[in-house]
Amino acid sequence: MEKHVIATEKAPAALGPYSQAIEVNGMVYTSGVIGIDPATGVAKDTIEEQTKQVFENLKAVLEAAGSCLNNTVKTTVFLKDMNDFGKVNEIYAGYFEGAFPARSCVEVARLPKDFLIEIEVIAIK
Repeated sequence: MEKHVIATEKAPAALGPYSQAIEVNGMVYTSGVIGIDPATGVAKDTIEEQTKQVFENLKAVLEAAGSCLNNTVKTTVFLKDMNDFGKVNEIYAGYFEGAFPARSCVEVARLPKDFLIEIEVIAIK
């Protein structure tokens, strides 16, 4: 079993000692992704903007791994405020075609750099 580090400049660089994603045995495991615009290094303000940017960043990481959002089998969504669930859910649904991946969604006390949302995915290659 060999693991491959996935990295792309089209998504924000890791904020610590971790990889954007790891591919092993045809599966891609992303780290948690936040809503930083990789072109500017600036965070989006609203939950809607951050959610859209998170998905754009996830798309870039998955594409770098030779995969795509529609190959996602599991997502974990971390929200600062569960009251944002409806807004996030509406945007989330627009990023997948066909069968939706399995998903967990949890409210957390705090996210890195005080972001409102973070999402990690597991996808097939």
